[in-house]
Amino acid sequence: MSGTYLVTGGAGYVGSVVAAHLLEAGHRVTVVDDLSTGFRAGVPAGADFVQGRVQDAADWLDPSCDAVLHFAASSQVGESVVRPEKYWHNNVGGTMALLDAMRGAGVRTLVFSSTAATYGEPEETPIREDAPTAPTNPYGASKLAVDHMIAGECAAHGLAAVSLRYFNVAGAYRGAHGTLGERHDPESHLIPLVLQVALGQREAISVYGDDYPTPDGTCVRDYIHVADLAEAHLLALEAAAPGEHLVCNLGNGSGFSVREVIRTVREVTGHPVPEKTAPRRGGDPAFLVASAERARQRLGWRPSRTDLKDIVADAWAFVRGRALDAAGDAGDGGDGGEGGEGGEGGEGSGT
Repeated sequence: MSGTYLVTGGAGYVGSVVAAHLLEAGHRVTVVDDLSTGFRAGVPAGADFVQGRVQDAADWLDPSCDAVLHFAASSQVGESVVRPEKYWHNNVGGTMALLDAMRGAGVRTLVFSSTAATYGEPEETPIREDAPTAPTNPYGASKLAVDHMIAGECAAHGLAAVSLRYFNVAGAYRGAHGTLGERHDPESHLIPLVLQVALGQREAISVYGDDYPTPDGTCVRDYIHVADLAEAHLLALEAAAPGEHLVCNLGNGSGFSVREVIRTVREVTGHPVPEKTAPRRGGDPAFLVASAERARQRLGWRPSRTDLKDIVADAWAFVRGRALDAAGDAGDGGDGGEGGEGGEGGEGSGT
């Protein structure tokens, strides 16, 4: 049965792909985004659009909405360290305003874009949802604070909510409502940075530490295809239960090292990718790999795009297409107006 859904931050990377999946499932979708990091052209064709701030949710939340999928957030780990007040104001204050507006409008279902940054430096891997939460930066701390807020809203007011904690999201999605991929400014994620080197837009990729206790000495991370991630959000809408705050990790379940990613990019693109070794960065754990068993059991989620080569190939097709389009625009003398996604996620080790 079709529904009416509101997607905050739906002009961003993950939010736009989720909005596209909702549309393809026959739902009505409204995207709300202030376009501070997202792009108007990133809103999937077929979605209604409201340019607005989450802090003003009471002004635009429609009581006819069946559920909210909440992606709008400030999301750069490094920035959060030097500007923590921005993260408390946007991520915590904005979500509090959204919860107030949902309560007032009688909208009682929420799917929240959380993050593996809530765990900090894990004591064990793969990481389960019952692992200690000890964020090492204000970005992760703000997301954990929101999870606590949502839990209280569920217990006190009967909200049905699912928080999905992502690990490293990558790849691109081509569907009936457009081609959507990762493009941040500034870029901080490993796969798009290595692809920039392959495109000749960056001289080399920096590998931050090659003496970790891992098979090749570089950090190991869990990469999940953005389309698999989007499918989990639709399943979360079905699984949400009144009064319950369900927290699920989303990950591939296996990890790939920084140098494995670099080698895969070389293989997929056929281009050389120079690398240079740099000192370790503080707070980078050797392994960050998810246990997604709860998502499998509670949501019925099964990621199907788990091969790193396929993830990189999808991302490469997207960024290469953008580069060709930009070259064509420059040759035509056009303004090259760019659409994109300002997605969410912390900095990846090795970037």
